Amino acid sequence: MIKQPRGPFAPGDQVQLTDPKGRQHRLVLAAGRSFHTHRGSLAHDDLIGAPEGSVVESSGGTAYVALRPLLSDYTLSMARGAAVIYPKDAAQIVGLADIFPGARVIEAGAGSGALSCWLLRAVGEAGTLLSYERRSDFAEIARQNVERYFGGQHPAWQLVVGDLPADDDDAASPVAGPGDGFDRVVLDMLAPWEHVGAAASALIPGGLICCYVATTTQLSRAVEALRAHGSFAEPAAWETLLRGWHVDGLAVRPEHRMVAHTGFLVTARRLADGVTPPPRRRRPSKGAEAAREQLETAGGVPVADPVADQEDHRRRQQTITRSDLPAGR
Repeated sequence: MIKQPRGPFAPGDQVQLTDPKGRQHRLVLAAGRSFHTHRGSLAHDDLIGAPEGSVVESSGGTAYVALRPLLSDYTLSMARGAAVIYPKDAAQIVGLADIFPGARVIEAGAGSGALSCWLLRAVGEAGTLLSYERRSDFAEIARQNVERYFGGQHPAWQLVVGDLPADDDDAASPVAGPGDGFDRVVLDMLAPWEHVGAAASALIPGGLICCYVATTTQLSRAVEALRAHGSFAEPAAWETLLRGWHVDGLAVRPEHRMVAHTGFLVTARRLADGVTPPPRRRRPSKGAEAAREQLETAGGVPVADPVADQEDHRRRQQTITRSDLPAGR
C-alpha cells in the first residue's frame, strides 16, 4: 500500500523548507535530529506532529514554510545518475500521451527514475509499469528514488536491468504483455527508431508510442521511422517552452529566466493489424512545385536555370519591398 502524502508530519516524511528568499531545503524527518544552516538550526521534533503548511523558526530567527515536496520539486532535487526528464516534459508525457489509471506502460530508459515516478502515479496501483534500464548503477539509483518517493516498493512497478529488444532481435515483443498487450510505450533513449518494431508488437491497437529526444536529427529519424513502419498513424512532434511571470501589483512582466529547450516529444497511435495508413496530403510549397515541373520538363533529370532563379528572387524581393511601404504610398 502506497503511503498517502497527507495529514500531520510524521517520522520518515519528506519535508521541504522554504526560507523568505525562496531557497528550498529538503529533509527526511527523524526524531531527535536537527537541520542546520548558516541561519541556525531547527529541530525535527518541532515539525513532527505539526500540520502541513506550518511556519517554524530556526534558532537564528529565520522563518521557514514547511510543506511536503511536490513531485516536480522532488524530481529536480533527487539523486541523479542519468539526467532527469524535467517536470514540464513529464507533465506533457502524462497528459498528451494519455497515461490513465490502470494503464499498462513500457518505459525504456528509466535513468534516475524521475519519469518512472510520474508514470507510476498516473497508472496507480492497478496499472503496470515495466521499466528498462541498461545500466545497473542507474537502475539502482532509480529504484532508490522511486521507493523514497512512494515510501516503499510500488506494486505496479517492475524494473528490468537490460536493453529493450531492438527490431532486429529474435524476440517478437519486449515482454509478454499483461493480458493482451500494452497501452503505452515511452522511449527515452538515444536511438528510439531502432525499437519502433518492438513497440508496435507490444502495443494493442489504438495504443500510443511516445519518444523523447534531444536533437532535431533524432527527431527526424524517429518520425520517419514511425512513418516507414506502416503500423502507426501520422506522428505528432512538438517541444514545450516554460516561462514564468513576475507579478507585483501593476509590475507584471515575464521573468528574465525560463526553461526553454530540453527535448522534443513525438507521439503516434498504433493502427489495427493489417491496416495501411492513408497517404499524407500536404499542399506543396511553391519551390517544391516549381522543382517538380522542372524535373518533368527535363525528362526526370533536374536542370538548374540560374537566370530564372535570379528573376524569381528579384520578384520576391520587390514584393517584400512593396509590402513594407506605408499605406497610401
